[in-house]
Amino acid sequence: MDRSPRVSDILSWYGADNPGTLTNLARLLEHGRLGGTGRLLILPVDQGFEHGPARSFGPNPPAYDPLYHFELALAAGCNAYAAPLGFLEAGARAYAGRIPLILKLNDHDLLADEDDPDQALTGSVADALRLGACAVGFTIYPGSAHRNAMYGQIRAIAEEAKRAGLAVVIWSYARGSALSKAGETGIDVIGYCAQIAAQLGAHIIKVKLPTDHIEQDAARKVYETTGIPIGSAAERVRHVVQCAFDGRRIVIFSGGAAAEDETFLDEIRAIRAGGGFGSIVGRNAFQRSREDALRLLGRITDIYSGGGD
Repeated sequence: MDRSPRVSDILSWYGADNPGTLTNLARLLEHGRLGGTGRLLILPVDQGFEHGPARSFGPNPPAYDPLYHFELALAAGCNAYAAPLGFLEAGARAYAGRIPLILKLNDHDLLADEDDPDQALTGSVADALRLGACAVGFTIYPGSAHRNAMYGQIRAIAEEAKRAGLAVVIWSYARGSALSKAGETGIDVIGYCAQIAAQLGAHIIKVKLPTDHIEQDAARKVYETTGIPIGSAAERVRHVVQCAFDGRRIVIFSGGAAAEDETFLDEIRAIRAGGGFGSIVGRNAFQRSREDALRLLGRITDIYSGGGD
């Protein structure tokens, strides 16, 4: 595999990792239409478990089929496809070697109300190796009463994954009774989420796009007295990337719920302008028809590659 100068620079940030992990991280960064640019576009499809099948796939019935998502990720030229155990098992053999896979190791359902959500372990590092994945994914909920248990789980899993030569992706989503609804996407909280994931050993960190809301009074004083720029979406992205070891960890942003094209693409432009490393786009892609999804993912890729609007 030829390696671009940008990918070589990124790999140099991970000096504690073995050649196997660096090779798998390079596989992610060099694959697809954004390969070699240092930016990522990943298709994640864990919503069937997280939100329920009808809510997730009813708007586009072909998406009930796990193989549909392998094909969509390939046709769109995504860097990788991320999913829980069952979806990857359904297509890993047929699509072996065709696209990098990320096995999501924990999941959460909506069949019970929870003020402090938790995640169940639904896969293992051994599963990821068996399926030929290049990385494992894991969700943590900073703000939940269960957060410390999740931190301990991912620390142990990250150690095992790295020893086996896999990369580690952490979904760092602020949720729980300690936070207001606005606080879940507040700039101080999202920056904190990025820092926590980096400290837990993530190679790639997934967070939500932050708003200008500041949740913590102590943090507000610092933002105000030091004048940290957070007025625009691009400035907020830049600050979140700064919170992940001054940009020395890969930070990508969630696509969120389905949105109007131009509103969504404006967010992509802000991520690019702020130095974000890319996006992980699920519902905004697979809940559309295949044709519409490919058109949208193509526009996202064009923006990140510098050739789009």
